[in-house]
Formats: sequence, structure tokens, C-alpha cells
Amino acid sequence: MKPMSGYVALLLALVLVALSIFFIFNINNNAFFIPAAIISMVAVIFLVKGLMIIHPNHSRVLNFFGRYVGSVKDNGLFFINPLYTSYKITLRAQNLQGHTLKVNDKMGNPIEIAAVIVWQVSDTYRAAYEVAIFEEYVKIQSEAAVRHLAVSLPYDNLEDEAANITLRDGGDRVNQILEQELNERLAPAGITIREARISHLAYAAEIAGAMLQRQQATAIVAARTKIVEGAVGMVEMALDMLSKKQIVELDEEKKAAMVSNLMVVLCGERGAQPVLNTGSLYQ
Repeated sequence: MKPMSGYVALLLALVLVALSIFFIFNINNNAFFIPAAIISMVAVIFLVKGLMIIHPNHSRVLNFFGRYVGSVKDNGLFFINPLYTSYKITLRAQNLQGHTLKVNDKMGNPIEIAAVIVWQVSDTYRAAYEVAIFEEYVKIQSEAAVRHLAVSLPYDNLEDEAANITLRDGGDRVNQILEQELNERLAPAGITIREARISHLAYAAEIAGAMLQRQQATAIVAARTKIVEGAVGMVEMALDMLSKKQIVELDEEKKAAMVSNLMVVLCGERGAQPVLNTGSLYQ
């Protein structure tokens, strides 16, 4: 709703205050000044009670004896019916740092997860009357949404290799899923989610050590696979170049020995120590 400006009411109240003072000091001159002073003071109280100041990004929800009248979202000085009751609601964006929750992911592994949520009131009527305390509603529903997200997706794809989205590697997609669910849960309260992001994600303490060893083993196997693939390619290239340039002719036995030596050198964790052969290849 658009209430009338409060400056006119404020000016009128000041004029009535001046008149009341004048009537009080001149009561002896005219008996009519007594009721005039009383009426003026009542009118001043009426006007002052109807004045309302709304700061930027704030609003007032107005009621008239239990009936919803409207919401004022403009900022400034306004005058409303003094019989209205008002309820303040801020329209500013607010941060919610969720607690670290311990839940099981889709594969049943205990994990720790937390989220940071930026929310804002978009419908003042729903925030005031559809839920009891909308701030508490936001906290509880946000926690429920984070728990549901954790149990719906695996932490990683070590156990579920067919998983398209995981909590650890999902990134923006996981945040979008969380934001969408929060908007659906908080829509009845007139709350809009501006941003939702996972702020903490880790395995629970009781399995963190075992999962770390598993990840390290997986990384080592992957690294070894790449090393072997590269070593085989280098050995193949070396044999082809020796054959094409006819530097030396090797029989199958010497080729096998050369391949074995090169694979040891290329795949070993430590630097190779050369051995000088002063004889022939067959000694």
C-alpha cells in the first residue's frame, strides 16, 4: 500500500501543540479554551501515533483489528491510521552460516557437511502470517535441505563409478541443486534464496584416515598406469629408432633384456645407477 506522506501530519501536529499551549495559558480569558485545549492535545496524540518511519530496505506489515491491510515497502516518513498495528520486517539480504552436520552420503559413508546461504524476504505477508517465526523456519528448513542433499549424492565416485554428480566434484551443479531445493522449501514463507554454497565437506573423523589411504592408493595406481604407458611408448620408440638407423642389430633375447632394463629405469622410483660393461653384449 502507499500511505500518505507524514510531513503534513507532523506539521499539523506541531501547529496543534502550539494551539494547545496557547489555549492553556489563556484559559482564564475564555472558558471555551478548556475543551479546545483538550481536543487539540487528543488530536496531537492521534497524529503522532499515526506517524511511521521506514528505513531503506525495511517494510511494515499493517493490521486493522486482526485484518491484514497491506505492506509498506517505501522508505521515509508516512502517516497511517493510528489504529493500525504494524510489524517490522527487513528486506535486506541475510547470511546464514549453517552448522556442520554429520550425515551419511548416498553410499552410507559418514560425512561432515555445512553450507552458507544468502536469503531475503520477498513476500512480507507470507513471512508474517504463513509461518510462526520465519527466521527459525529458514534455519530448520535449510538444515533439512542440506541433509537431504547429502543423502541423495555420493561423496565421490570411488564406490559409485556410475555417478554423474558427486558432492566433492559437483561444484556449481551441487550448489544449484541445493539452491533449488531451498527455494522450494522456503517459498511458503515468502523467502527467496539468492545464493547457496557448500562451505565444508569432509569424511567423518572415524573413517577419514581409511578414506585418505584409499584415495592415496587410487592416486598411486593411476600414476603408475600413466608411467607404464609412457615407458612402453618410449621403449617402442627406442627399438624402432635403433632398427631404422641400423645402429645395432639385436636378437630377440637382447631385445627382451633391453626392454627389461629400460622398463626398470623408466618405472623405478629412484634414479638408475649405470653399470659399465667392458666386455661384449653376450658377456
